[in-house]
Amino acid sequence: VQLQASGGGLVQAGGSLSLSCAKSGRTNYVIGWFRQAPGKEREFVAAITWNLGTTSYADSVKGRFTIARDRAKNTVYLQMNSLKPEDTAVYYCATGTSSNWSNEKSYGYWGQGTQVTVSS
Repeated sequence: VQLQASGGGLVQAGGSLSLSCAKSGRTNYVIGWFRQAPGKEREFVAAITWNLGTTSYADSVKGRFTIARDRAKNTVYLQMNSLKPEDTAVYYCATGTSSNWSNEKSYGYWGQGTQVTVSS
């Protein structure tokens, strides 16, 4: 399995960005987005099951971020609206087989990160 994250950039607070995670290889149960800010541990952002499209979000992004998948394109998207400076981080997509979606140990394959910077 290979994952390719893209779409990061610099945006002002209140703005929007859309991240993409292109997947190749066998399909796993869930694809998730995590982020890691400088000096902080990596944290869960959102996840979606590949087959049913069931979603889960961290409380900090609920109502602002939307995760979706396009099975025909083997791609998962993370639409980020109303961005805040505290959303600044490197964002990673990952895929795994466990139902414990918020735990990074549930994910066996990781893409490279994409930097998101939100200026105040």
